[in-house]
Amino acid sequence: MKEVATKDIELNPFITFGENWAALAAGNVEDGYNAMTIAWGHFGTLWERDSHSNRLPTVICYVRPSRYTKKFLDKEPYFTISCFDGTHKKALGYLGSHSGRDGDKIKATGLTPKFADKTVYFSEAHTIYICRKLYQAPLIENGFVDQELIDFNYPSKDFHEMYVGEIVKVLSIKD
Repeated sequence: MKEVATKDIELNPFITFGENWAALAAGNVEDGYNAMTIAWGHFGTLWERDSHSNRLPTVICYVRPSRYTKKFLDKEPYFTISCFDGTHKKALGYLGSHSGRDGDKIKATGLTPKFADKTVYFSEAHTIYICRKLYQAPLIENGFVDQELIDFNYPSKDFHEMYVGEIVKVLSIKD
């Protein structure tokens, strides 16, 4: 893994999230950690710091209130998005369909957690985005213009919470 600049990343978020999936992880070795699969998310720029030309590289991810990973995401200032090629779908499927409350689901996936930069990520990933939380807020029912999305995605009204993270470091195996 080597560090790369965000401006040098070639990324197709429709493949990263929608097709290959990714792992959202938070926590540390001392206090514990957890991860979950995500298939919804956004990469881009949002807000500025120090000058109007300093646009922050960001990622936005969504977590349901019931997810165990949310406990770690809420507690810690940093989280990661580990991106994989399509060969890890079985492990990511398990990671997304089992709870860390019930046992060591990460061990069961065969993925290898690594700890650095005040957080956790997976060594099998081809790209890791280390992020510092900037903002979090729940999605709310009256914010939906298209109410059919609620019927399909939230029949139990368990709306996701949105997390915006500043990408502070990118690690990649790609040259």
